This record gives sequence, structure tokens and C-alpha cells, in this order.
Amino acid sequence: MLVPVVFLISACGGGSDSTNTNAPETTVAETTVPVSELAIDRVVAPEATTITDLIALERPVVIAHAGGDFDWPHSTMYAFTQAALNGADVLEMDVALSSDGVLMVQHDNTVDRLTSNTGLFASYTASDLQAMDNAYWFSGGVWSDHSLAEDAYIYRGVRTGEVNPPEGFTADDFGVATFEQVARAFPDFALDIEIKIPETESGEVLLDSAFAAAKELARLITELDRTDSVVVVSFNDDVLTEFRSLIADVATSPGQTSLVNWYVAGAALDPRDVVFQAPPIYEGVEVLGKETFDRAHAEGYEVWVWMTESSQETTEYFNDLLSRGADGLLVAAVTAIP
Repeated sequence: MLVPVVFLISACGGGSDSTNTNAPETTVAETTVPVSELAIDRVVAPEATTITDLIALERPVVIAHAGGDFDWPHSTMYAFTQAALNGADVLEMDVALSSDGVLMVQHDNTVDRLTSNTGLFASYTASDLQAMDNAYWFSGGVWSDHSLAEDAYIYRGVRTGEVNPPEGFTADDFGVATFEQVARAFPDFALDIEIKIPETESGEVLLDSAFAAAKELARLITELDRTDSVVVVSFNDDVLTEFRSLIADVATSPGQTSLVNWYVAGAALDPRDVVFQAPPIYEGVEVLGKETFDRAHAEGYEVWVWMTESSQETTEYFNDLLSRGADGLLVAAVTAIP
């Protein structure tokens, strides 16, 4: 039973290896919505605003994967705002550096899956990325499907001003966000942050880039006074070790090797590891049975479950996971939460 932990950190979805380092000219619509009418002004603080308070809740928590990317465009300010307005307790995001060193909210190694652009994410500057239409391929109910009729992509063109934004939002809410932008916009929400591991076109892992992202994340967490309201995770234990060396007293989730050692041999984890994040099924095998939850709980750990299949993003399946002992559901379909 090594399966449960081998893939615990990787989030769903992936990017293409094709590349184009020249971002197209983009015309971005000016913001015309009065500040008093913005939807984000309706967001109120959740029941728990720190990781300690989340763990103390006597109910499961709702973690919005990329802002709830079955319901709203992946990792956009529009998605994070809607998730906050629709009952999410935690906003989940992935972070990586742009070519000019800005920490961006980005899941994939490329920009192909979500935008009309192509190429390695890290080849673009922050301003290039912010100008992209990050809702270009959003259709709802799937992580991504490029085969649908054009009118299925309901927010395509909002970012570029070709289509009016939904009431209470602006064109800027549909671009690629910076981490600082999200952290400042939702000061009362706990954030679940994964440090991504970039790769080259040939698949070479760029650990130095991930280390640099960890350093920038630690700096921003300190600057924004978010040390008690974030949990940080990475697939790579070395990246987590680097992050922990830069900042104290920030909650983390164990990386792959550490959790494998815990699962197989009962090895001790870093004292800052307070939450396990794992999928329910891997390669057709159920890996989060009640016994796994019971063991984690007996040792003082929370277990947040993220989905690996679109068929899992249902109220019925969420209820099943809760009955096994899940402490949190890290979901794309926020509106399906029971």
C-alpha cells in the first residue's frame, strides 16, 4: 500500500510542452465598475481565519481547488471571489515564478490549457501573464475541454474587453493573478498553497526555480502577515525543506518522501506538518479507506482529500468521503458541497 502517498501533492490537470515565448498583443478593457458595486465587497470573513482555528472546527472544511475550477475559471480572481461568496473556508492555489521573478498563481507548466497562448509559463513576464485570457477555455463542469463549440466557453473574451464582465466584476478578474493580489484581496481567508516544480520543454526538473519560488513565498507571507493563515505544500520534500528554513511557524503538509516513510515505517514528520493532502483513488485503487483516516487522526493529523476524477466531484461522493472521516474536501465543484 504505497499508492496513497506517492501522488498526494500533485493537483489535477496538466499542461502541454509546446512553447511560444512571445505573448500576443492584448487589449485589456478598462475597469468601469464603481468600487461600491464590486462583488468582492460582499465577501465576509469565514468562520475560521487561521489554520489553528480551521483544525479546531467541529465540522469538515471546504477547500476551493483553484477557486473552484468546475464552477468558475481556474485560479482567477473571479473564481476566488465566487468561492468566497459560496461558502468556501479555504482558497487553494498553486504558485510559480514568472520570467521576471513575480510569484504568480499558476497550476500548469505551460499556459496552453487555460489561455489562448502557448508555451512554458516561466517564459512569460508577469505583465504578459496578467494580460492573458485565463478563462479562454472555461466551459464549466470539467477541468478543461478544448473540443467544444465556441459558444460553450462562456467567459471567453471578458479579459480582453470583447465581452462584458459579469455584474460586480471587471476584465482584470479574468487574467492570471499574482499571489500577492489574491492574498491581499482575501485577508481573512486561510490559503492552501502548493509550490509547483517547473520543468523545461524536455521535462528536466528545475528545482532552483522552485527554491526561488519558496523564498519569494516566504518573503510575501511575512510581509503580508499571513504566517498563521496559510498551509504550504509541495510534491518535493527538498522544496519544503528549503521553505521551512526560510520561515518559522508556518503550517505545512508533508512531501512525498516524508509521507511515504510515515505510512510505511511510522517515521516522524516535521512538527509543522499538520495536514495530509491526498487523493481517494489512484490507478483504480481506493487508497483512503477509513483505517487511513483513523490512523492519521490518532496521530494528530488532519486529512484533506482532493479529487482525481471528474466523476468524484459530486455531492454523493463528497458525503461518502465525509463518512470515512475526511476533515476537508479540496474540490473543484464548490457548489456541489453538501
